[in-house]
Amino acid sequence: MHGAGDRSNEKPGQDEYKLSEDARIAGFSIYPDELASITCGHDIQALKMHGGIHGILRKVSVSLDEGVKDSNIPIRQNVYGLNRYTEKPPGTFFMFVWEALQDLTLIILMVCAVVSIGVGIATEGWPKGMDDGVGILISIVLVVVVTAISDYRQALQFKDLDREKKKIFVQVTRDKKRQKVSIYDLVVGDIVHLSIGDQVPADGFFISGYSLLIDESSLSGESEPVNVYEEKPFLLSGTKVQDGSGIMLVTTVGMRTKWGKLMTALSEEEEDETPLQVKLNGVAIIIGKIGLTFAVLTFSVLAVRFLVEKILNNEITDWSSTDAVILLNYFAIAVTIIVVAVPEGLLLAATLSLAFAMKKLMNDRALVRHLSACETMGSASCICTDKTGTLTTNHMVVNKIWICGKPLDVKGNESKEILSSEISGASSILLQVIFQNTSSEVVMEDGKTSILGTPTELALLEFGLLLGGDFDAVRREVNIHKVEPFNFVRKKMSVLVDHPHGGKRAFCKGASEIVLRMCNKFIDFNGESVILSLEQVKNITDVINSFASEALRTLCLAFKNIDDSSIENEIPDDGYTLIAVVGIKDPVRPGVKDAVQTCLAAGITVRMVTGDNLNTAKAIAKECGILTEDGLAIEGQEFHNMSPEQKKAVIPRIQVMAQSLPLDKHTLVKTLRDEFGEVVAVTGDGTNDAPALHEADIGLAMGIAGTEVAKESADVIILDDNFKTIVNVARWGRSVYVNIQKFVQFQLTVNVVALIINFVSACVSGSAPLTAVQLLWVNMIMDPLGALALATEPPNDGLMKRPPVGRDSSFITKAMWRNIIGQSIYQLIVLGVLNFYGKQLLGLSGSDATEVLDTVIFNAFVFCQVFNEINSRDIEKKNIFVGMFDSRVFLGVVVCTVAFQVIIVEFLGAFASTVPLSWQLWLLCILLGSVSMLVAVVLKNPCRRFRFVANLDKGSEADKKRC
Repeated sequence: MHGAGDRSNEKPGQDEYKLSEDARIAGFSIYPDELASITCGHDIQALKMHGGIHGILRKVSVSLDEGVKDSNIPIRQNVYGLNRYTEKPPGTFFMFVWEALQDLTLIILMVCAVVSIGVGIATEGWPKGMDDGVGILISIVLVVVVTAISDYRQALQFKDLDREKKKIFVQVTRDKKRQKVSIYDLVVGDIVHLSIGDQVPADGFFISGYSLLIDESSLSGESEPVNVYEEKPFLLSGTKVQDGSGIMLVTTVGMRTKWGKLMTALSEEEEDETPLQVKLNGVAIIIGKIGLTFAVLTFSVLAVRFLVEKILNNEITDWSSTDAVILLNYFAIAVTIIVVAVPEGLLLAATLSLAFAMKKLMNDRALVRHLSACETMGSASCICTDKTGTLTTNHMVVNKIWICGKPLDVKGNESKEILSSEISGASSILLQVIFQNTSSEVVMEDGKTSILGTPTELALLEFGLLLGGDFDAVRREVNIHKVEPFNFVRKKMSVLVDHPHGGKRAFCKGASEIVLRMCNKFIDFNGESVILSLEQVKNITDVINSFASEALRTLCLAFKNIDDSSIENEIPDDGYTLIAVVGIKDPVRPGVKDAVQTCLAAGITVRMVTGDNLNTAKAIAKECGILTEDGLAIEGQEFHNMSPEQKKAVIPRIQVMAQSLPLDKHTLVKTLRDEFGEVVAVTGDGTNDAPALHEADIGLAMGIAGTEVAKESADVIILDDNFKTIVNVARWGRSVYVNIQKFVQFQLTVNVVALIINFVSACVSGSAPLTAVQLLWVNMIMDPLGALALATEPPNDGLMKRPPVGRDSSFITKAMWRNIIGQSIYQLIVLGVLNFYGKQLLGLSGSDATEVLDTVIFNAFVFCQVFNEINSRDIEKKNIFVGMFDSRVFLGVVVCTVAFQVIIVEFLGAFASTVPLSWQLWLLCILLGSVSMLVAVVLKNPCRRFRFVANLDKGSEADKKRC
């Protein structure tokens, strides 16, 4: 046996693994790496050499009943490590600055700026020669800083969200109490309780349990689950409990686990681009190519005109540094046109809008695990929802019970005495089936009773305590031989225990239709077992249906005495005696009915898919407003038996699917997506829901009732398990889509105008009215500031009054093209008139007339963009001021843009090639920009004047009057 003394011959390099004196005093006598090698290597021989599980328990100084003591957790963490994995360190702000500087166009501009400074100083001297170059450098610094700040803040947001995502808790025994702790607080020696759907939180050994089936596919890639039992006790971190239950001893944590070692070989998973981001990438590439073409043409036209002028002036052989500066400025203008044309702001807007929505949804109790889900949810046309915990409160209580041949109402403490007298003959066996056939526990903390377990078992245990039962006393009465935990195929839970009077006794509870078929007797008023006649079966079935019609979930409780000693540990499937039929109420959550109505108004079909009884499901669906008169409620078995053609025919009408299996839910979701082109959102909380969650466009897992398997398969985790939160996710998803559309409309307008005005002016007059520095400032307005203003607008109620966006719908709509083209024409007319006739119209003369006109053109262009930003707040509506003054971000961006424009024009003329303007010219620029709002009203006018005039005879009197 390997003990502490066997390590005297260790090499000096292994000193770090030796146990300290404090560890020895604490009673530890096995090394962390030795424990890790036994578990990871499945070394059963080494485990036996250490005395098996009980030997390991002694060596890590843990009592099975008491668990780890809180007082010695620090030393365990010091000796055996923390249950945390080494993560990629977060990027610093300067790293994001460096990444922003890698942009090719910015590098070209920096080269241009340096050359411009060198040539300028050589020709014009210090410091005047530096003006153009320094102006470009300042603009580059602004672009880089704003981009880096945006990226850095986004990275911090995702870090916060990732921290929330990792809040996973497990049940452990510590200081003789069963309690919940974070998996990151686990230590070697912890006694962990595992049930279906749990993630194994660390490496360790199986101590005891029933039918424990582990899915190791996350580590091994093998889809076949592994049975874990005494002879094969190894449990590995990151695997999932597929069936059964068990108790494990934690032996290895953190980076020493097999999962931890795997993590060191992998880089941190990066977020995939969303479908919308892929679309926007395509748009950006096309616009970038157009910008490159315009830039080459602009430079070519300016350069050719310059050469032609030199030829005409017989100066073709006379070159000076001034000529080089002119050509360099032409090149800088061309490069800047590319910078302006390439709409990198599209992806910035998408990322910013999604991150903003994710942060807001976090506050609204929804954790978005995948960026694409937030966007896709905005296009959802169908939601397949669970009932329990999603539409209902997930706090079940026993509302009615049929026992001793008659139904009784249960109304809390006020009905305690009545119940006790009515069921006195069967109370003992009833408490036994409730307390002995359960995987939950009743624990006392600070004088308060709390129940750890599922909502259904919580309701039963609360009912047992209401009847005056003593959980610990009833549990101590018997020795449990075998447990068959509840799963979604059996739909029942069974347990085999010692009978107090010899032999064995089996208890069973589960779905009424299943357990009732297993019974041939029932308990009468005197507590005697009597034969269950066909008439009595019919009466009990009627009771079950009446309970279900009142939206009660029904369970049958039964037992069977086994006298045959030849039957070892087999739990029978028939011959039971029915004790009671329990009706459990799970009230509908407040606000769910309104949320369902909101979905229907938004063109989103809501379908309930549940494992509950058909009558119960129909009652809840009607109460929520899901099941309508022309809707169809169907059982999963009936749906399963249909042919593909039949399924295709009935699916559009299905509003409720009851008693469904995981395969039925998966089939429904797949058919809706593949055959009907629906964008499907699916809610789920169990391990069995994982296939459907994975198949759906958006998987929504329940954060409270959901298993770790369900959460891992989902795109969004609903932290409060509330259907209202799901509707909120859809609202924010639509907001993301619309906000990015607003930004695209705004940016494309600026792109079109900037490209065309500079190109036309270069071709006609030989100079571009907008300089490189000015275009860089416009680029700042378009990209980070425009994205910040338009992409972070909160959703409005109108978003849920329109149909969802189709899967194949065009991103740039006809209304957007109308607004882009209309605004571009107006701005080009204004800037073109100013460029070619501005001096005459404004009465400008003198040596600075050209500089003043260019400043007016630049100023008018910027103010057109400021007001166009306001116009873009709503693509369809004429009144674009609704909610504007409630958006601090939007108002802040507009105010900052105007303030910076004043500073640039009035005080930074040396860098931006501007001159101070009179108040009359400032007013003119503001008026020219504000007229774009009138243009927007005309463009959005629902009265189609031209169409009406063209079809005058077809127009109604109301149309004529309106127009």
